Amino acid sequence: MKPVALITGGSRGIGRAIARELASTHHVIATYKGRRDAAETLRAETGAEIFRCDIASAADRQALLEFVRQRFGRLDLLVNNAGMAPRERRDILEATEESFDEVLAANLKGPYFLTQQAARWMTELGGGRIVFITSISAYTVSVNRGEYCISKAGLSMAAALFAQRLARSGVLVFEIRPGIIRTDMIAAVEKAYEEKIAGGLLPQGRMGEGSDVARAVRAIADGLLDYSTGQILNVDGGFHLRSL
Repeated sequence: MKPVALITGGSRGIGRAIARELASTHHVIATYKGRRDAAETLRAETGAEIFRCDIASAADRQALLEFVRQRFGRLDLLVNNAGMAPRERRDILEATEESFDEVLAANLKGPYFLTQQAARWMTELGGGRIVFITSISAYTVSVNRGEYCISKAGLSMAAALFAQRLARSGVLVFEIRPGIIRTDMIAAVEKAYEEKIAGGLLPQGRMGEGSDVARAVRAIADGLLDYSTGQILNVDGGFHLRSL
């Protein structure tokens, strides 16, 4: 039987690229929250299962894992990819509690507790792999979207915590930190990013694509990093490098 991969936020952007990458070797379940049409086209293209799930909702998380359990009886790979940007970018001196709560619930609380449930199940099964898709925003300041940066920094720590806790159980945990990736999330500021890249922001000189992140997940899914639990993979065109 093919291994089973659950990808949250799998109908668009980075998640969609990951789903397409894994579909040839895994049974893929891709969650979506709003755009069912995008999820349906993914299913038509790849044969992936789709499941509507608001990761911020405890009831939805429970229903999602129950669906996977009933449909496949196992879970080999969890990719925590679902997330959101603030609905409106605001300077941290003007940001609202409502935005903070919404972003933290979707980007940090949701995947934290989904992973808790999935990890218990994987431990019963004897092993598995978990990936957290974070961001260069885990350590890079953007003062007009502080809640997003904080959520990704917290998610980075969550990856380390679960990696430490689960290592002896055979459940391996990894963090992937994408850089500037061409998705609809950055569409409004894509031109500005392109100008910065042209000015030398990225050592490799180009914006990333969803497929770049998907190939990093592929390496994890294929077991190529199985002695590297807790590893952080920077998929950022060299952004993380420091030079004088």
